[in-house]
Amino acid sequence: QVQLVESGGGLVQAGGSLRLSCAASGRTFTGYVMGWFRQAPGKEREFVAAINWSGSHTFYADSVKGRFTASRDNVKNTVYLRMNNLKPEDTAVYYCAAGAYSSREKNQYDYWGQGTQVTVSS
Repeated sequence: QVQLVESGGGLVQAGGSLRLSCAASGRTFTGYVMGWFRQAPGKEREFVAAINWSGSHTFYADSVKGRFTASRDNVKNTVYLRMNNLKPEDTAVYYCAAGAYSSREKNQYDYWGQGTQVTVSS
């Protein structure tokens, strides 16, 4: 029902910024909550951020609070994750996900993108 494609990853030095995009398609995307997750080598996929349909509510993992900002443009069917003051420990594959409920739990999301690599050098 929903297809998600992430983009915007790349290589950045510590302290730098990136903005990830997640383009969505599918008629059921309207009303879905969007989440961002990341997975580093040898680690479990972990919650990063979530944003409701209107964009009025967001919440974040403690590790990224104050540095990352989620937003969405429903006209473009795109969600964003602006990442500031990046740290080497932010290095991971970043995934966007869609679900009916905002959640920190990855199993609450029904649809996933393919991921985009973010590498932060020290």
